[in-house]
Amino acid sequence: MSKRLSRSTIRPISTMNLTSMMDCVWLLLITFIITFPMIEQAVPVNLPKASAKSVPPETKSATVTVDTEGRIYVGNVIYSEEALENHLKDLYSKNPEVLILVRGDEKVAYGHIVTVLKIIRDAGITRMSLVTRES
Repeated sequence: MSKRLSRSTIRPISTMNLTSMMDCVWLLLITFIITFPMIEQAVPVNLPKASAKSVPPETKSATVTVDTEGRIYVGNVIYSEEALENHLKDLYSKNPEVLILVRGDEKVAYGHIVTVLKIIRDAGITRMSLVTRES
C-alpha cells in the first residue's frame, strides 16, 4: 500500500505583514509630536508673568534665550553678542519675515535684555516678541 500524496496546492504566503512596522512608526510619530515642543525650550529660564496675546502657530520664528547668568542661546547653542548678530543676519537673509521670540529669565538685568533686542534690530529684524508666562 503506497502512500498517496494529495495534490492540494499549498502555497506559501508571499506578502509581508506590515502591521507591526506601522505600529512602530505610529509610536515614533507620537513620541516626536510630544517631545518637539520641549526641545525648543530646553534652556531652563524663569519667565516673568504677564498677560499677552499668543503668536499664531504658522509663524516662522526663532527663539533667543537669555539665562540667569546672561548667556545667550539660539535653540540650545550658546552665542556671543557678535556671533548672535551674524547668525541673525543669516536668518534674516533667508527669511525677511522671521519673528524672533526673546525668552529672558526674570532675574536677568533689564539692560541685558535691551542689548539683545538691539542686536536683533541691528541684524535688520523688526519682528520680535518677548515671551512671558501667563499670570
